[in-house]
Amino acid sequence: MTELQRRPTLMDVAKAAGVSRALVSIVMRGAPGAAESTRQKVLEAALELGYRADSRARLLRSSRTKLLGLIFSSSQPFHAEIVDAAYAEASARGYEIALSAVATGRPEARAIETLLDVGAEALIIIAPTLSPEDLALHARRVPVVSLLREDVGDLVDSVSSDDYAGIRIAVEHLASLGHGRITHVDGGTAVSSDQRREAYRTEMLRHGLEPVIIPGGPDEETGMRAGQVLQADLPTAVIAFNDRSALGIMESFRAAGISIPADISVLGYDDSHFARLSYVQLSSISQDAPLLAAAAVDRAVDRVEGTLPPGRVVRTPHLVLRKTTGHAGAQKVGQN
Repeated sequence: MTELQRRPTLMDVAKAAGVSRALVSIVMRGAPGAAESTRQKVLEAALELGYRADSRARLLRSSRTKLLGLIFSSSQPFHAEIVDAAYAEASARGYEIALSAVATGRPEARAIETLLDVGAEALIIIAPTLSPEDLALHARRVPVVSLLREDVGDLVDSVSSDDYAGIRIAVEHLASLGHGRITHVDGGTAVSSDQRREAYRTEMLRHGLEPVIIPGGPDEETGMRAGQVLQADLPTAVIAFNDRSALGIMESFRAAGISIPADISVLGYDDSHFARLSYVQLSSISQDAPLLAAAAVDRAVDRVEGTLPPGRVVRTPHLVLRKTTGHAGAQKVGQN
C-alpha cells in the first residue's frame, strides 16, 4: 500500500498539527481539555489530511463495554504478577481486562491510546512514566488509576505500596541482626527509586548509621555492575532496589566467591516469583501483588460506576524472610 493509499491516523494528524496524539484524540472526540486555538489547528490538519474517525471504535465507546484497560511493562516480571491477579478481581466485579504493553519502540502513550480506541472504560497503568499533566489529559476522558506510583496529580487515582515503610522494615531487620554497614543499591531513574533512596537515608540516620548509596537500576545487569562496585569495600548487608537488582548483585558475589549470607546479607524488594525460587530463596520486602491488583481494579470499577471521587490507596508492605539475610559476622564467629 502506498503512502497516498494509507488511511491517515491520529498520529498523522498529531504530527501535522504539532501536538500530542492524546490532544488530537480529545479534539476529535469533542471532549474538554484543549484550547480553542489548538482545537482549530487540529481540525484544520485533520481536514487537510482527509482524516476520518474510526466508526467502529466510536460505536464501542457509545455503549458500555465493561472493559478495563491495563498497561504494563513487558520487561518487568513483577508487573506480570499484578496482571494475573487483576484478571481474577475484574471477573469478580463483572468486568474484563484488555492488556497493552509498554515495550521497546512502543511508548506508554501509544499503549494507552490503543486501549481507549477499543473502548476501555477505565485505565490502570502500572508504574506510569508520563507526567501528571499528561496523565490528567487521559483522566479527563476516562478514570485513570496509577498503580505503584503516587505522585500523579489530583485527577488520577493511585494505588501504591508505602515505600518509606518498606525501607524502614528493611533497615530495622538488618540492624536487628547486628549489621552496621548497610548499603543501598538504588533503582536509578525507575519509578519509586527516589522515595526508597530518601527513606533509606532517613532510616539509616535514625539508627545512627552512615548511609551509603550505590547507583543501580531495576534489572539484573545494573545489579551485577553495582555488585562489582560493592566488592571494593564490602559492607555487611545490602538493600537492593528490587528483586531483579538483588539477583544481579548476588550473581556478582557468587562469581567472586563471596558467600551469602555468611559474608554479606542481601535483601530484595517486591517478593517477586524470582525471590521464591528454590535455588534463590531471597529475603524480600513484599508489596503483595494480589492485594495491590485487587485495590486498583476496585478503584477503577468504582470510578466507572460513579461511586467514588479520585483518591489514594496506600498499602503497607511486609518482610518475607528466606535464606539471604543473617547475623552480621556469622562466618567469623563460626570460624573461631
